[in-house]
Amino acid sequence: MDKPIKIELLAPARDLACGKEAILHGADAVYIGAPAHGARASAANPIEDIRELTEFAHIYNAKVYVTVNTIIYDNELDATRRMICDLYHAGVDALIVQDMGIMEMDLPPIAMHASTQADTRTAAKAKFLEQSGFSQIVVARELGIGQIAEIASQVNVPIEVFVHGALCVSYSGQCYISQKCFARSANRGECAQFCRLPLTLTDCDGKVIVKDKHLLSLKDMNRSNDLEALLDAGARSLKIEGRLKDANYVKNVTAFYRQKLDEIFARRPEYSKSSSGNIRLTFNPDLNKSFNRGFTNYFPDGSKDGIWSFDTPKSLGECIGKVESVGKNSFTIDGRTPVNNGDGLCFIDSHGALKGFRVNRVDGKTIHPLEMPKVAKGDKLYRNNDSIFNKTLSRASAERRIALSICLQDNAFGFTLSATDEDDNRAAITFECAKELAKTDQSENIKRQLSKMGETPFEVASMTIALDKGWFIPSSTLSNARRSLVEAIISARKANRKRETRKETKHTGLSDKATTYRDNIANRLARQFYMENGCDDITPAYELSAAKGATLMECKHCIRYALGYCTKNGRRMPYKEPLRIVMQNGKSFSLRFDCKRCEMLVIDDSTK
Repeated sequence: MDKPIKIELLAPARDLACGKEAILHGADAVYIGAPAHGARASAANPIEDIRELTEFAHIYNAKVYVTVNTIIYDNELDATRRMICDLYHAGVDALIVQDMGIMEMDLPPIAMHASTQADTRTAAKAKFLEQSGFSQIVVARELGIGQIAEIASQVNVPIEVFVHGALCVSYSGQCYISQKCFARSANRGECAQFCRLPLTLTDCDGKVIVKDKHLLSLKDMNRSNDLEALLDAGARSLKIEGRLKDANYVKNVTAFYRQKLDEIFARRPEYSKSSSGNIRLTFNPDLNKSFNRGFTNYFPDGSKDGIWSFDTPKSLGECIGKVESVGKNSFTIDGRTPVNNGDGLCFIDSHGALKGFRVNRVDGKTIHPLEMPKVAKGDKLYRNNDSIFNKTLSRASAERRIALSICLQDNAFGFTLSATDEDDNRAAITFECAKELAKTDQSENIKRQLSKMGETPFEVASMTIALDKGWFIPSSTLSNARRSLVEAIISARKANRKRETRKETKHTGLSDKATTYRDNIANRLARQFYMENGCDDITPAYELSAAKGATLMECKHCIRYALGYCTKNGRRMPYKEPLRIVMQNGKSFSLRFDCKRCEMLVIDDSTK
């Protein structure tokens, strides 16, 4: 049988602590922000923390990827190059980048992954990135399973897909509205989350169609039921979004996807995890108990239904029932889900606004809030903070152990203790000890002492005691030998671990001889990259040019569809176009609908 295909579960790390928890809860790799240029300005990390994370992850054959995926200005190039050199020497496995100027830098041979900000939607784009030296490619979140399969079939590098977390309404790397409205560039890690704001929809005459709704806010992605189909389509890295999320989120979501994948691997031996160690949890993972705006699997088959969250951009959590009756300082619910003291509950009020409150006391189905909310009979209730669940997660909630087979044997002057781990790494140590026959059988004590792996990353899966006679070996001697063996097997794992290096860059040329602001070219090295690939007309990035009439967002989400007026479904829009979205400060933008490509465009034709 051929070797199984290694599948990577890739989890986010806001910081060192989150990264370690992601590994302990089952991640095969983590991605973490660099000290600068990490596409999440508030999630930067110092080199020393990244070094410590790589040393921890590599024990389990897990990888650490660092995001350097903003566009970079000319005056930042030298500092960025020095930072990348430091990241390489800190042991980082790969960089996640979007600025093609990085590919032109004189760097150590660190592997490069193409960020989702690089906007890969087609096989042609993926092939170009592969030829340019990228060894893993993150494809656009909007792609269906068939599109992912088409791309995977055309390249020889792993395809990485998002499977969980918050969704940008615009194609990543193609959103300029935050820069336009707030001078905060999403391509510089400073997104102001325009898509989560309340907006009013009007027709071309100013007639209000929808007022103060979150028209561009999407639910969160959850493709946990599509994992097997994604693997069969050729996805090799499954990515969880969330570099701004806390450790409890990372623990729960990572553990959930680890369990789902392990269930698949158990019946599909052609697939296997790409790291080492068995995971044991103190809790049952549940995606509904972590931050979410409601869930969507987001176009796996092209369907647009139910992807939006117009009422609120905040976390709803899990539905626990409806309000059955309302008293002066309490109310009852009809759900069967137990509610606990200290839980956070929420509901959508009669004005369509999300309202939250904390539970003070529970008597059966009667809820006594800390402050009585204005709930009404029939209101649907959600729990967005499960106090008991989060308390469990706030403590140590997982351990990860690498299996060892240990053997104790005689040698001419003492004993040899050897080990083979689950990845077939081997180590042995010898120790001197006077050979005296024991008065009683020592086998159980030997096994007990050699099995005490304590805080190490190992567990003893099997043990062989191959002694000529029943020798007496002091417990302290066995303990010292065990500690030396652990150090030796860790050294062997480090020595045998292979580090991926950067692929060769080949300039093969682009079909387009001119670039636009949407190619995000912000520095001289990026210009050089595109010129070497045959472009002779270079347009600078939007952040440098603020092109008039620009497409500020390109979305698969369609407001017209959401309102029930999709022309493909034979529904005529009863309002005069172009439609406009209007901010509460009066600034507005027109909407264009590309029905052939099934996309909605937000256009900068504002005068404010």
